[in-house]
Amino acid sequence: MKLSMMSYTMTRQPEHYSLKGMFELAAELEMDGIDFCFFEDKDHKELRKMCEDYGVPPVCYTFRTDLNFDSKAARQEGVDACKWAFEAAVTLGCPNVMAPTPGKAGIARDVSRRNWVRGLREAALFAEDAGINMTVENFPGVDSPFVIADDLLEAVREVPGMKITYDNGNAGSGEDPVESFNKCAEHVVHAHFKDWDIVSEETEGYRKMLDGRYYKPALIGEGCIDQKGCAKAMKDFGYSGCVNIEYEGNKYTPQEGMRRVVDYLRSLD
Repeated sequence: MKLSMMSYTMTRQPEHYSLKGMFELAAELEMDGIDFCFFEDKDHKELRKMCEDYGVPPVCYTFRTDLNFDSKAARQEGVDACKWAFEAAVTLGCPNVMAPTPGKAGIARDVSRRNWVRGLREAALFAEDAGINMTVENFPGVDSPFVIADDLLEAVREVPGMKITYDNGNAGSGEDPVESFNKCAEHVVHAHFKDWDIVSEETEGYRKMLDGRYYKPALIGEGCIDQKGCAKAMKDFGYSGCVNIEYEGNKYTPQEGMRRVVDYLRSLD
């Protein structure tokens, strides 16, 4: 399994984060790539040089945009943000881009999905011109437009060139994550692994998911997601891309969590 550093995991606890330290950890753990998440304000030429210096190539550029509007005019600012992100990814030498796709309270999942698909279709030409994969991921939450494989496959059908970033933890909040991967495997070019604990009721920081249950973040291998089954399904299919290590909890520092998960996932190979 090829493992990639997810900058989001590191920057979530700013008291433990530094850019240099993140690269040093990725090099120490001999990781196969790095996913830059929400680095819109950084010097992308400098980031590319750091990738070269530390021997950790960029594998995805994750950015924020909002395409969840009914009208093309309202979506235009979000489409412009997509164009900018593709240009940043070219500067980085990054093969994939992804924008998280949250829903909005009061808007039905299918309506949000329709809006996102229309916006992604409007942005697809920029991705084609840049020679970069535009991807959509499983995103958690009861209002999320993209949770299960069928949601993602609708985007693949409707948006020229659309690929998938498979997130096993988020998929597992709506359906069996192994079955979810198998349904969309041929379109997957990047992946996130994450984990959850299921809790009995809504509490601050816990999220209600598509399956009606409430989840809180756990370290990969310590929660309810079938990590071994997911790893086996991906290996059996021949998936050759990277897997991000995503951790949204605070039980461990990012550094300790990353080391634990790298050891755990490599033990599954």
